[in-house]
Amino acid sequence: MNALTTGFAIVGIVGSVFFTFAANAGQEETLAKLEAALTMDHRSDENRARDDNRDPLSAMRFCRLEDDMRVIEFGPGAGWYTELLGPVLHESGHLYTAYKESWMERLDALLSLDFMSAVEKHPIDISWNSEARRFDAGEIAFNVEPVDLALNIREYHNFDADGADRLNRALHAALKPGGYYCIIDHTRRHMERRNEENRRRADPVRVILEVQAAGFELIDMSDMFFRADDELRYEVGRRTVKGNTDRFSLLFQKRGG
Repeated sequence: MNALTTGFAIVGIVGSVFFTFAANAGQEETLAKLEAALTMDHRSDENRARDDNRDPLSAMRFCRLEDDMRVIEFGPGAGWYTELLGPVLHESGHLYTAYKESWMERLDALLSLDFMSAVEKHPIDISWNSEARRFDAGEIAFNVEPVDLALNIREYHNFDADGADRLNRALHAALKPGGYYCIIDHTRRHMERRNEENRRRADPVRVILEVQAAGFELIDMSDMFFRADDELRYEVGRRTVKGNTDRFSLLFQKRGG
């Protein structure tokens, strides 16, 4: 599929967003568990302060999360999403946090909690290139039972095209047929070259083409994190845009039997 036909596909998807959200009424129990997790005592005041901006209920509804899924969370960072997903998946699901092994040491205290027993660290072959200020990806592989959902939230921008391809293909291999791949990231202006101001942003059109090249089909998109006053020009940590960045939300599916 070329860029032009991709554009036509996106137009059709926009018209179907309401239908796909309404059709997932079975998620309500999962979202109730997620809402309860937001109020749990293990969460810090700093993390709670980000809840409104990150709106995990809307985000996980869009990503089709259900509480009996096997999920890969790429790039857990300090565990903002992990601390919510763990309780949701505790009874019937499983969560693999995928990152460089030493980067996940910060999760140890969190994962020692009883209600985080469904969470398992899954080290992968990536490192940080401080000169290029991005990830270097090795031979990424997920040696796990097929999963239902892969999450890549605010991390895609850290890859060059080759690294993104390695991750996308590894996730495609790890997902079961019909499984979902959900990407949310800071928006870069279309076709703008990478520079110091936009290096933590990603061009959504390029993301679509790269993920499709790995074998996925784009099935949904959302403007839930559209921010009209983000000019897409400045570094996401700048005071004028921090906490108010425009973010794209894309949902892909692995087709086939």
